[in-house]
This record gives sequence, structure tokens and C-alpha cells, in this order.
Amino acid sequence: MTIYSAIEELLDYGERRRLFEKEDRIYCRNLVLDVLQLDTMEDAEHTGKLELQTILGVILDYACQNGLIEDSVTYRDLFDTKIMNCLMPRPSEVIRKFKAYYKESPERATDYYYDLSRASDYIRTYRVKNDMKWLAETPYGKMDITINLSKPEKDPKAIAAAAKMKAASYPKCMLCKENEGYAGRVNHPARENHRIIPITVDSQEWFLQYSPYVYYNEHCIVFNGEHTPMKIDRSAFRKLFDIVKFLPHYFVGSNADLPIVGGSILSHEHFQGGHYEFAMAKAPVEEEVRFAGYDDVGAGIVKWPMTVIRLSSKNTDRIVDLADKILTAWRAYTDEEAFIFAETDGVPHNTITPIARKRGEKFELDLVLRNNITTEQYPDGVYHPHPEYHHIKKENIGLIEVMGLAVLPARLKNEMEALGNAIVNGDDIAADETLAKHAAWVEEIKSKYDNIDRRNVMDILKKEIGIVYAAILEQCGVFSRDETGRKQLRRFLESVQ
Repeated sequence: MTIYSAIEELLDYGERRRLFEKEDRIYCRNLVLDVLQLDTMEDAEHTGKLELQTILGVILDYACQNGLIEDSVTYRDLFDTKIMNCLMPRPSEVIRKFKAYYKESPERATDYYYDLSRASDYIRTYRVKNDMKWLAETPYGKMDITINLSKPEKDPKAIAAAAKMKAASYPKCMLCKENEGYAGRVNHPARENHRIIPITVDSQEWFLQYSPYVYYNEHCIVFNGEHTPMKIDRSAFRKLFDIVKFLPHYFVGSNADLPIVGGSILSHEHFQGGHYEFAMAKAPVEEEVRFAGYDDVGAGIVKWPMTVIRLSSKNTDRIVDLADKILTAWRAYTDEEAFIFAETDGVPHNTITPIARKRGEKFELDLVLRNNITTEQYPDGVYHPHPEYHHIKKENIGLIEVMGLAVLPARLKNEMEALGNAIVNGDDIAADETLAKHAAWVEEIKSKYDNIDRRNVMDILKKEIGIVYAAILEQCGVFSRDETGRKQLRRFLESVQ
């Protein structure tokens, strides 16, 4: 395919996916020609049926061969984003359409916006579809397990180039509104095809966008227009409900505001949400709780590996009042017997991961109690994946994972395949440098199954990874699931009164 055919195929794609109207075709073509440093256009055959990944592949190969960019993942990603921006509507047009569709229904508005985010290649769907995903049966329901392969691997050329760059402060982080239309650099992704939707949250200017690495359906991010740190307080609960009222078909939740138990970007206030029901949302209340003065607010302990208190009412102000009361009590709570310490040497440990949703006529708020204390035995955190499970996951347990979606490291894809072969072939796993960390786990698996062969080995590994993940969440629960832990939790709930 010639570069001119690729350009026409790209324009066909953009018109087909409604990135622009047919009246804009010549304009868009000339923008693409300028990026490719072409000052002429030749007649070219085009089918109008090619996939975007194929079209961009031809254009990127041309750019590399003609010295426009270096041939590496980072530089190709920067360049194809610049190409896609040539087809994109202005931010004001996206906002206008979103508002028009919102008048029909919130669902219609998000359908439009999500489709645009995928069609524009802001969400690189051809990478996302390579992610491994499955459901694992656990005592707490079916949990989502994912091995995320969408993020490109570290690019040696980009790493070397970034090391020579001066420190930059624009945009301040990858969540700032200034990312919209930003060309990017080797140490900051391009966002020229990025469009954001302004919304009002707690009388402040916030913005809606989708995550480029979608972990679940319509995985969105709602972020403060100002670069301000994460903070879980009374206003955070109000903000969550403001968003749920604006998008009642979405849940929305916040990472905790402390290291270890918090999200990866604590410097910029943001929430995550989407059109998806996690296992935790499906989990029932197993023990009802009454709070004096709040008879109009349903409350209970959720059947979940972590410690979750669910509040429910038609009146969100009442939920916010009670949630703030629970948060205030938890921030200051110490129970040495349960190994819960509010602070050590002035450093706070207790916080909450909150998740809001609308269910029927009522609103719900799940409060997940978190604690980030560390010890010599558990330097990564007491309520964090313990070392015996680090062969599966050792990273922090954030909002998404709290709700029952495991985000596992990309290395596991190859390790699972190698483990499957080793188990079936009877190889010495402990002697393999890469697989040795799984050896004890594999021996435990072998003892549980009478027959493991090539036909069932991968299904067994997937099932056992789900069991490990449920156990990891239990380790992250501040009160254990046994009767001792339940008594300790009741003691805390009594202290709230």
C-alpha cells in the first residue's frame, strides 16, 4: 500500500466513525499531508474497509523510513497521535454534542463520548483486546482477573532520551486538564486526540474523561480542574454523589489518600468510575448495623474479604453525615489487640476507600476501611499482599482491586504458559530461575487435583490465581473474617456511636 492509499484509507475510517463530516475531508487530508511533510497528493486506490491498526502501521512505517521519527514504540505512539488529531473535532464541538445527547439521556451522552474515545485511538482498542481476562469463582462471588498487556513495554530509546531532558512542569501530571491536545514528549504520553468533558462537582469545575487503559466497561476518570492533592473527607463523599447524580448509570469511587493503600497519583484529586458492576457491588450485607440517630440510613457489614460498611438511603445528605461520622472515628481509632493504630510518631495510618452508586430509588456508599501501617516483618504494609503471594502480585491494592478486579503484572502471561508446560511435563520448577518463585504454590496445586493434563492445566492455574487473589484481599482487610475479627469490628462500630 502506498502512503497516499493509506491516507485515503485513514480518511475513509475517520468519516466512517464520524470523527469528521464529509465536508471536512479535504481539510483533514491537508492536515495529514502537513504532518507527513508531503506537499502533494496522488490519486490512490482505497477500499474504505481497513482496520485503523493496519492503516496507522503503514503510515508509521513510512514515517520511520523517511526519517520523520525513530522506529520505537514511544516515538510511534507520539506520531500516530499527531496523525489522529488531524481527524478530530475541536473540544468545543465534543462538549456541544455531549450536552445535546445528555438532554436525551446520560447513557446516550456517555455512549457517544466513549465511542469517540475509542474511534480516535485515544483508547487503543487493538492493544486492550490483547489483555487476558477471566472470571474466577471465590467464596465472595465471581471476581474479575486481568493481566494487563495494553501499556507498551519500556522503550530503551525513550528512556535514554528522557534521561537527557530537562525537568518539565507542564502539564503538572497526566491528569491535569492541560493534557487536552498536548503533543507529548518521550517521558509524557501524547494527548492530541484527547477530549475532556467539563462537569460541576461540589460547585467546582471538574472534568470527565476515559482511561486509555480500560480495565472494565466505560472505565472513566473524573478529576479536579485544579492540581490539588487527594483527600478523603466529608466533601469527597459529597463529590461522589454529585457525580452519581450526573451519571446515575455509573458507579464512582475514590482511591484512599495515603501511600500504600492509595492510588498511583495522589498529587491530583480524582475518582474512577464506569458502567460496570463489580463483585463487591453484588456482595450482600451479611450483618445489619444500627447507628443512633440514623434510622433512615440502612447500614451493614458486607460479605467481602476486606472490611466494608455499606450505607443506603434515598437522602444522600444523610449518608454523607453518617459516612463523615464513621471516617472521623476511624481516623482516630486505635485497637492494639486488632493491630490497628491511628498513627505512629505522628504519621497517620487510617483512611477509607469510598465507592458510591445508585441502586433503584436509593443511593449506596461502600466504605472500605484501610490502614497502611508497616512493620519489620511486613515492610510493604501489614494490610497489603504478603510475601507468600508476591509471586502473583506484590503491588498496591487500589480502588479497582478493592472492588474485586485483579490487575496482575504482564509477566504472568508468559509465566503461566511456562508453568503449564512445566507441570504437564513434570519439570523441576524450583530449578527454573524465572519460575522458581511459583514452586511452593505449584506443589500445593498438585496436591489438590488428581489429574492435571494439557487440556485442563491452564483452567486450573486460572482458578488458583483467583483463589490467591481472594486471599490477598483478605490480607488487606483490617479486621479478619473470623469471629475474633468480627468482634473487633463491632467494637469499632460501637465506638462510632
